[in-house]
Amino acid sequence: MTLVQLQYLISVAKYGNFTVAAEKSFATQPTLSMQIQKLESELGVLIFDRTSHPFKLTKIGEKVVEQAKEILSAAKNMQQIVEEEKNATSGQYTLGIIPTVLPTLVPLFLKVFQEKFPKIKLIIKELKTQDIISQLNDDQIDFGIAATPLLEKNIVEDKLYYEPLLAYIPPSDPLSKKKIINQKELEIFQKKKERS
Repeated sequence: MTLVQLQYLISVAKYGNFTVAAEKSFATQPTLSMQIQKLESELGVLIFDRTSHPFKLTKIGEKVVEQAKEILSAAKNMQQIVEEEKNATSGQYTLGIIPTVLPTLVPLFLKVFQEKFPKIKLIIKELKTQDIISQLNDDQIDFGIAATPLLEKNIVEDKLYYEPLLAYIPPSDPLSKKKIINQKELEIFQKKKERS
């Protein structure tokens, strides 16, 4: 059993298709299929039900994939521990960030970050909040900046900052005279607009 086999396994489980999984894994389809078959042979179980399209995991396959994710996560952690020990802070990290703050927030910290951590390669991916949650859970990104609250038990959440929300209302509407508008008032305003 190899880490590459486990990566291929997770990719097939995610995409339900050997061809797509091979493309996403930068492998040929025959190579990926052969590695999955070797893994199944070594474990002595069928991981995928190949009669369904897209492929589905067997019951034991679901458990195997969960273990594979844990093993790959542990391997990644071990690699980072060794890298940190070898030469302070280094390695590659992937940040997922929502589009609404990407153009304003990244320029504020990127230069300082690169000066402070020159040995870290930071990859920035523009993602929606739901995709950030999904990719954090799948260990595809290392951390994210998203709209909160996420309310995810597997994700540690720290507030970075608060951003005021502004409502743009025509001057003719009575709400335009108020400095603060609550959610209920906005809902009433929206319903009035929908009726007119």
